[in-house]
Amino acid sequence: MNGGPAVGRGHSVVRLRSAVAALVAAAALGLATGRFVLPPPAGATAQPAARSAPATTPGSAAASASPTDAPGPVTTANLLEPVAFRPEVATGRIHVTDRYGDGTYANPACTGEKTLTQTLGGPGAHFRGLTTSLRTDPDDPTWAADLVEQVAREVAAEAPSPSLAQDFTERLLLEQRSCQEQPPGHWVYGRTTTLRLAPDVTASWMGTYEGLLNTTGRAPEGEEPCGGIAVLRSGSHYGVLEVHACLGTAAMDRVVRTALSRL
Repeated sequence: MNGGPAVGRGHSVVRLRSAVAALVAAAALGLATGRFVLPPPAGATAQPAARSAPATTPGSAAASASPTDAPGPVTTANLLEPVAFRPEVATGRIHVTDRYGDGTYANPACTGEKTLTQTLGGPGAHFRGLTTSLRTDPDDPTWAADLVEQVAREVAAEAPSPSLAQDFTERLLLEQRSCQEQPPGHWVYGRTTTLRLAPDVTASWMGTYEGLLNTTGRAPEGEEPCGGIAVLRSGSHYGVLEVHACLGTAAMDRVVRTALSRL
């Protein structure tokens, strides 16, 4: 982008007893780029670069240099890469599979299996599966054939406007919250943790607790989760990230922040 408008030349009368001094300041802009870009689906426009994660402190409402809303369409550059799960999962063990279209989006038995289009009516989304095996579901290669080999799965798309993206994320989050109360012995999601990197860059995530820890119908207090789910929004971009790797609170918070900063 060019600088400010050019200044025209003119003549001015300078009084000897009152000289005016002019100070000029310059500001530098940082650029953030993604690591790689795959070809877009048919009809999509050029892919934007993903943004690097901002430096934030745990518990802060926003970073002093917060990211701006995500521009343009969602592409594979907006999705998580294997390095996000290091050191808990060795990067060399993770295989990445991408596809574009419709499909289920981390809605488990307690919410009912639906596709993203059935829930939101969207035209399609980017799906990414991160697995520790090359054996995948023949109907959807972003799912591992054996769920124990699934590290994570991410779904991301763009809405026509930021306000509609906010509506979508609220609906998706409300749906997942129904899993926070389940009969004792059934796996359950824990309390909701909300991250905000900027006014329109937010995420809400819940940890997963196995049925043996659910003795009251809700997640136990003071216990560490084993993975979890996050609903993300950045401007008009929105998405759902399901982490199957057994990550605790600190690791989940880190991975969700990374996903949010790229979306």
